[in-house]
Amino acid sequence: MDKMELIKNYIDKHKQRFLDELFEFLRYPSISADSKYNEDIINTANFVAKQLLAAGATKVEICETAGNPIVYGEKIIDAHKPTVLVYGHYDVQPAEPIEKWISPAFEPTLRDGKIYARGACDDKGQVYMHIKAFELMMQTDTLPCNIKFMIEGEEEVGSANLSIFVKANKERLKADVILISDTSMISLENPSLETGLRGLSYLEVEVTGPNRDLHSGVYGGAVANPATILAKMIASLHDENNKITIPGFYDHVLDLKTEERQALNSAPFNEEDYKKDLGVNELWGETGYSTLERTGTRPTLEVNGIWGGYIGEGAKTVLPSKAAAKISMRLVPNQTSEEITNLFTHHFKKIAPKSVKVEVFPHHGGEPVVTPTDSIAYLAAQKAIEESFGKKPIPTRGGGSIPIVALFEAELGIKTVLMGFGLDSDALHSPNEKYDLVNFYKGIETIPLFYKYFTELS
Repeated sequence: MDKMELIKNYIDKHKQRFLDELFEFLRYPSISADSKYNEDIINTANFVAKQLLAAGATKVEICETAGNPIVYGEKIIDAHKPTVLVYGHYDVQPAEPIEKWISPAFEPTLRDGKIYARGACDDKGQVYMHIKAFELMMQTDTLPCNIKFMIEGEEEVGSANLSIFVKANKERLKADVILISDTSMISLENPSLETGLRGLSYLEVEVTGPNRDLHSGVYGGAVANPATILAKMIASLHDENNKITIPGFYDHVLDLKTEERQALNSAPFNEEDYKKDLGVNELWGETGYSTLERTGTRPTLEVNGIWGGYIGEGAKTVLPSKAAAKISMRLVPNQTSEEITNLFTHHFKKIAPKSVKVEVFPHHGGEPVVTPTDSIAYLAAQKAIEESFGKKPIPTRGGGSIPIVALFEAELGIKTVLMGFGLDSDALHSPNEKYDLVNFYKGIETIPLFYKYFTELS
């Protein structure tokens, strides 16, 4: 029996159990952004630890941090063999707006071959592929190298304590490559491997006018409205070509070479299908760049939330004392989160009229990364996907951010392979997040092949 047949037979025999266990994992509301879910976070970490032990790890530990615990596990079969460090996260985004979910966010539901639940794809479903792939290799006696797991609980809020853990555990985390499946591929028909991720600067801004909420009939037209001022300030952050207006923002941004742009835009993309899926009539973005370039290789500035004044049912004629917004900027190579945060803060305060006071509160950030496409690890991932999918993967650039990839390289000196099996249409961070069953099982099928080829090539 060849390797692929062995893998498929094991998955076929246990696929219902795999799904049942994943559903149990998804039922934990492990929301890291809200402290009222702290107990659920602990329970989720315990579940991950239990599953790693059941899969065959000989050393598993729930490592306490100043925030949420990190689950560490390992199976060392031979100190002379290569070691793969698997990174993922068990925390999830908040489920709001709750009313937009067709089925409850933490009651996983199977519809049309897709798993609907918060965390189904980001990142519980993809983490669980790795645990089950590890189980498969242990049960079939085909694990060819050493494996370590580091599954954290704060990725969705900036991984504040992970850097402390990494710096304090360099010897324990020693490995030859880091394997991450917290990314996506184009489609099952067109598998891909992400070769880069954008960085992030995430801030909150607050505009304050009068010392209390005012009657808009009595004071309207005489006192600056913070909500109006905030809206005007945010609108000014893009020009008529949708280019960001913060001085110095693009100083270190390098345009792709002509051949790089051509390679990127050769990936399958149908603009009409893209618009239809999103329910929009027209796309928006920086003039002179394609959608694939805008979402993967250009920096952006987006409002993630905005509020102020009365937003309850009915009418209340109020001129609010304060208005606020959360703003994220995605960064590209040569930009740094510290520099961009400082540029934004200085500019936003500078453009504020004297009629209001402005505060800027940085939340978290991360650095952009580009991963090599000629490394042994990348070639192993390429061969694994080609064997599993029957097609060579297309190299792409990811629009999202995984700040710890740059941290791993800086602190551990290890490169990362981004081998994700989700789809951009899986509604990550949105209501009705989903993960296709086919992608889930395909991940379990492909991951052992990565280990096989990584060990052989090493």
